[in-house]
Amino acid sequence: MLEVPIPALQDAIRHLHGCESTFVEAVPVREEFQGQVAWVGQVCVFDLIGHPTATRAYAWSHATEGTRRRFVAVLHSRPIDSPQNAVKAAIVSEAKASLN
Repeated sequence: MLEVPIPALQDAIRHLHGCESTFVEAVPVREEFQGQVAWVGQVCVFDLIGHPTATRAYAWSHATEGTRRRFVAVLHSRPIDSPQNAVKAAIVSEAKASLN
């Protein structure tokens, strides 16, 4: 079951990447790092409409503080070619950002 409605994820894609999208499927993802669970959830796959370089995006959200949520929308481009790789890339990006 999705934590947020599909239109909320489409709004995130529109806001972050400036294009419309069509829902394709939801894929369960479990990402582990050094034997520990780093993230578990559903990643929604969307076909993009009108994006200049990408035809697909992977989107999800997760709770942050209180009732707030962080929305993530990762474009399909090498080496990000699956929901699993999108989650890995987002985790790495967030880790790098927290070091700065």
